[in-house]
Amino acid sequence: MAVLAATPGTAGQRNPTVRAPIRAGTWAAPVTAQPVEKVQTLADQTVRQVVHASVGGDQPQVRFSNEFGAQPVRVGAASLGLRSGTGASTDIVPGTGQPLTFAGRPDAVIPAGGTLISDAADLVVPPGGDLVISLYLPDRTEVGTVTPLAYQTNVVATGNLTAADRISNGTGGAGNGTGGAGNGKHGDRPAVEAISTYLFLSGVSVRARRSTSAIVAFGDSITRGAKTAQNANHRWPDLLAARLRDGDIDRGVLNTGISRNRLLSGPIGRTGRAGSNAWAGESGLRRFERDVLAQPAVGHAIVLLGVNDLGLVTPPTIDELIAGHRELIKRGRAAGLEMIGGTLLPFGGYRGRLDSPATRAKRDAFNAWVRRSGEYDAVVDFDAAVRDPAAPDRMLAVYDSGDHLHPSDAGMAAMAAAVPLNLFA
Repeated sequence: MAVLAATPGTAGQRNPTVRAPIRAGTWAAPVTAQPVEKVQTLADQTVRQVVHASVGGDQPQVRFSNEFGAQPVRVGAASLGLRSGTGASTDIVPGTGQPLTFAGRPDAVIPAGGTLISDAADLVVPPGGDLVISLYLPDRTEVGTVTPLAYQTNVVATGNLTAADRISNGTGGAGNGTGGAGNGKHGDRPAVEAISTYLFLSGVSVRARRSTSAIVAFGDSITRGAKTAQNANHRWPDLLAARLRDGDIDRGVLNTGISRNRLLSGPIGRTGRAGSNAWAGESGLRRFERDVLAQPAVGHAIVLLGVNDLGLVTPPTIDELIAGHRELIKRGRAAGLEMIGGTLLPFGGYRGRLDSPATRAKRDAFNAWVRRSGEYDAVVDFDAAVRDPAAPDRMLAVYDSGDHLHPSDAGMAAMAAAVPLNLFA
C-alpha cells in the first residue's frame, strides 16, 4: 500500500514558456478542519465529487488531502472520468472512466496531516470540462478534512462504486461497482446521499501547453461563490476562467476562497482542536503557503480578503490590515508571483456589526491604499465594478444577492469582467 506526501507546486514562473513540460493546476479547493459536531463517519462507501476544470490538458493528477485529519485515511480505490450531463449529475461519460493509481497501486493511505497525489491518468481534460472523481473508503473513516461549501452537488454511496458510470438509488449499483447503490440503508444513512461539500479533495492538475500557468483567487465567501446558483459554476473565478479561454489565454484559475475567512486571524489545529468555527479556515496569512504558493505552476494571485476582519467585535486597525496584505505581497513576490490586489466590495445594509460608519471608513481607507499605493503589482477594482453610483456604500441592486454583502450571479459576472485580461497575456 502506497503512502505518499505532496510535493509543492512550482510557484511564480514569470515566464512560464521557458519550462517544458508544464504541469498546471486546473481546479483547486481550500480545505479546513471540521467542527466536532459536523464530523461524518464513512465506511464501505464511495464519495463521488464533481469538479469544473478551468484549463485543458492531459494526464490529470488528483490531489487528496487529510491535512486536518488526526488519523490516516485508507483509500481502497479511486477513479476519474469526464462528467456526463449538467447540474447535479454525477454520471460519467461511458468509456472515459479511469482507475487512479498511487505509485502504481490501486490503493493507498492519505497520512494524517498530509496529502496524497495520484499517478497521471490516461485522460484528456477539455478546457472548461467537468470531471467526476470517485474515492472508495473501505474502513471506518472520520472525515476530518473538507471544503465546507462546494456549491456543487456531490454524493456518498454504499459500496465500491468507483467503476460505475452512474450512481442512483434503486439501481443495485448502477453498473460495475462491487457494492450496490440501491440496496437499502447503510447503517442509518441512505444508500445514496447528496452532500454539498468536498471531502478529502483539494486539487487537480493537468499536463498543458508550455505557455500555461495558474492564477489563484485567494479570498473569502465572495470568492468561494456564496449565494450563487448551485451547480452552475457562476463564481467569479469560474467566469474569469471562461473569459480567459475565450481569449485563448492559457491560464488555470484556482479558487481558494473560504467562507468567513479572515486575513489576520482564524482557527488553528486539526479537527477536534480547531473549535466550532473550524469551517472559517486558518487565517489567510497562515494558509497562504498551502493554498497559493504550493499550487502547480502558479504565476499570479488575486487577493480579496479583509472584510471579515472588519466585522470582528474587536476589528484590526487599518494599519494592521494593510500590514497583513504587505506580508502576503512580500511572500508572493519572493516566490516569483505577480500579486494582484482586489478592492473590498461595499456592504452597506448588511446585517450585524459589519455595516457601521467606522467599518465603512476602514473599507474606504483600505481601498484607497490598494488603488493608490502601488504596492500590489496590479489592482482589480471589484468595488467600482459592483457599487451603486448613487450610493457608493451599497451594491447596485442588480448585483446584490439580497443580503447586501454577497454578489448575485450577475454581480459575479461583473466582478469577473472587471479583471483586465492583459494582466495575464
